[in-house]
Amino acid sequence: MRIDKYLWCIRYYKTRNIATEACKKGHITVNGQAAKASREVFPTDKITLRKDQITYKLTVLGIPANRVGAKLVDIYRKDETPAEAFEHLELLKLSKDYYRAKGTGRPTKKDRRDIDDFHDYEDDDIIEGEDSIERDNSFKDREEDV
Repeated sequence: MRIDKYLWCIRYYKTRNIATEACKKGHITVNGQAAKASREVFPTDKITLRKDQITYKLTVLGIPANRVGAKLVDIYRKDETPAEAFEHLELLKLSKDYYRAKGTGRPTKKDRRDIDDFHDYEDDDIIEGEDSIERDNSFKDREEDV
């Protein structure tokens, strides 16, 4: 079976066309060699594919006749992807959620509250500063009276 059809059958790609494009871009290797979409796959072949910033490592156990259901995928492949790859993806997602580039859209509620707290803090400093100026002026007035 062709590599693009195999990856489509075991549900790594939604369409065969997407699987073919991944082969053309060099995201898929079979036994350490870059694979064309027409490359034949046999049991015991080692497939490495890069998708969504994760490098999946698979071993072919069998060849399905057609596209199989999600529950039956494990019959045809053994997933040897290290757990660290998925943990790395989670860290990337968390860092992207936290960071929002300046000027991109409307501030979130949390951003707005942080901004309001910052402005309140500045206003408190200014008011305290004005009080101290008034106190200094009143002290000078007293000195002049004496």
